[in-house]
Amino acid sequence: MRRQPSMLYLRPFMPLIVGLSLGFTLCLVCLPLLEEGCTSEGSVDQVARLRKPNSVQETQDNPKPAKSGGKQPFRARYISTELGIREKLVVGVITSRETLDTVAVALNKTLAHYIHKLLYFTGTRNVKAPGGMYVVTHGDDRPVWEIAQTIRYINDHFHKDYDWTYLVTDNTYVQGERVTDIFDHISMNRDVYMGKRVPFRDMDGYYCKVGITEKDGTQAFSQACILPLCRGEDVCLFVCLFVTMETILDLQPDEWLGRCLHDVMGISCVGEAEGVDYHTYEFSSTTDPDNEDSQEFQKAHTVHPVVEPTDLYRLHRRFAHIELDLLYPPIQTLNPCFPAQIKNLSHKTPEGEAGLTWPIGINPPFKPQSRFDVLSWDYFTETHLYTCPDGAPKCELQGVDRQDVDDIITTSVQRLNDKYQKQGLTFEHVRLLNGYRRFDPTRGMEYELDLLVGETGPDNIRDVVTKRVKLLRPLSQVEIIPMPYVTETTRLYVILPVTVHDREQVAKFLDSYAQVVLDIHENSALTVVFIYDPLDAQNIQEEDVFGMLKSMITYYERKYPNAKIPWISIKTDVPTQLKIMDIISKKHPVDALFLLVTVTDELTIEFLNRCRMNTIAGWQAFFPIHFAQYSPELIYDTKPYPATVEFGKEFGHFDVHAFDEACFYNSDYMSTRTELQKQRKENEDVSETYNLYEMFLKHSNLHVFRAVEPDLRQRYMPRTCNPHLSEDLYHSCLVSQAEGLASKEQLAKLIFEHDNEIKSQAENVVKS
Repeated sequence: MRRQPSMLYLRPFMPLIVGLSLGFTLCLVCLPLLEEGCTSEGSVDQVARLRKPNSVQETQDNPKPAKSGGKQPFRARYISTELGIREKLVVGVITSRETLDTVAVALNKTLAHYIHKLLYFTGTRNVKAPGGMYVVTHGDDRPVWEIAQTIRYINDHFHKDYDWTYLVTDNTYVQGERVTDIFDHISMNRDVYMGKRVPFRDMDGYYCKVGITEKDGTQAFSQACILPLCRGEDVCLFVCLFVTMETILDLQPDEWLGRCLHDVMGISCVGEAEGVDYHTYEFSSTTDPDNEDSQEFQKAHTVHPVVEPTDLYRLHRRFAHIELDLLYPPIQTLNPCFPAQIKNLSHKTPEGEAGLTWPIGINPPFKPQSRFDVLSWDYFTETHLYTCPDGAPKCELQGVDRQDVDDIITTSVQRLNDKYQKQGLTFEHVRLLNGYRRFDPTRGMEYELDLLVGETGPDNIRDVVTKRVKLLRPLSQVEIIPMPYVTETTRLYVILPVTVHDREQVAKFLDSYAQVVLDIHENSALTVVFIYDPLDAQNIQEEDVFGMLKSMITYYERKYPNAKIPWISIKTDVPTQLKIMDIISKKHPVDALFLLVTVTDELTIEFLNRCRMNTIAGWQAFFPIHFAQYSPELIYDTKPYPATVEFGKEFGHFDVHAFDEACFYNSDYMSTRTELQKQRKENEDVSETYNLYEMFLKHSNLHVFRAVEPDLRQRYMPRTCNPHLSEDLYHSCLVSQAEGLASKEQLAKLIFEHDNEIKSQAENVVKS
């Protein structure tokens, strides 16, 4: 009877007791099975070794445990990957072979710095991607298949890394900052298909359409749409195969995509999501990007269709001005005394008030270290420039210079109106009195203008006043242009033309070439071109004017068994660079790198390497400006003269009128020579009209790089100018001949000494 109350007291706790007992029993039973999943001996040993100090050496007596074959857990390199944090937007640009190098490049330059990932898709294969652009080729240029493969590629490679996908054609300007701002305010978990709404022709709903052709379009998808779309994409393409031919011809890629989304997911294109609107603007031939001021234009996220690359840049500039105009008023409202506060605090900086720059935030002006570094100002008016590229004292403002001056005057008047608007003053441009500009490499282009403007006050009284305005056009972000890879190991083919007048200098050149190239087995090959005039060519069997030189070449080939110095003979009365290279080009590989030199050149390893590095096949040709020695008889007082050319302003000068040396690839020469001949008459001989420099500069797409080369020095030799050359080439030869005698100071000194000698001789004659 006494046990019954105790059992009644424990009865509510019986399920708990039974559950605990059963749980302990099951744990003990399952313990051997779970031991295999515990940390292995190898893992324990690995942790122990990580905790062990590096300074303690492990002895050979300590047994090493066997390594476990279990896989180590994968840890992501970045915490964002492990946490599943994704970037906001990936943009795909649909382009073509014809527009990849034009509007696509312009779109890349105006959009790439806003977007984390920017891809270009084209249906044609074997396209050369411009520098800095990620290009994907599908191999199928049918519009529907192209956009389908584009979406599939983005899903396969980027669906785990981005929340939104944005498709755009290359003839559409995209305001990157506004587009990215849209997706910052919309949830990526929603099924969003956004763009310009266009109703379907034969069904309810809308698809996203921008533009007037089948290649114009911009669409945005959330990640929630991409996966179901790609699963149903094959079904959509399969259906396309069985529709009528008329429907296939009428079906455009954006309409097909809208139908696919409508059939697979039941969604249509929207122009607004979560209170955020998507605006577009249609660009026409009458649209002026620099002055367009409509409300629709100012709100636009995209502008289409844009055919010319320059229009893309102009649109980008216009939208940048619009954003700046929206940004300046809030800054002035928040703190109108901000510039004054910076000026007051400047005395606490190490440089004091002298370190305060104008405008604020721009680098200080360049400080010259000597009088040779002083930046000069260029004077200009509204019609003429007084610092001309060709050295003329006055030239007419044309092209970009005219646009620059007009833009600066317009901006100056606009800034004056903005500054004095609160005082009720307005200004109108009357005339530019004086204009000065200079380029500062640390800041940009600086301007100082004296403007005669019409001033109208609050009482509508007009007066003409003079205002001095200072402006600065700052440098934009520095752009690193990718260049093709070049090395210093490329084989160099040195071409040496020799005429009858050059025979005495050949021995010195061969001796110098042997020391610089042959002695150290430099990767270069020399080809000598003997140029016979018609009279010497007729008597070659009786007396070869180059016989001694040919024997000299044979001597060097015996001295250096691994070196071969081939020679070629040509006959002409007017030896020009094009005539020589027309023959040489056919006897060398297409990828050969040529270096054209003269018999008076002194070669160095440094110059040969710079020739290799500065010459890029299909990209750049190099024309060095050699250091030409003055006449030793005029610059030296005593003999013997130095064996090599001394470097200094009293010993020579950089001859900018000579184009004797050139570095270029044979493939570039052949293509440019063909293009030159196409642009001339069929029977016209252009070999005496052009030199290599003019040919590459005017008839090729290569960048012609011309710079002084202090390691290429040319010994003095009286220059012979052939009167059969063209007028320009003959004039350049005469100028080079005249300036190559000595400096103006040395010539004046010689004339002065000669006059004194004549006077003294005359006095002696009178006395006698």
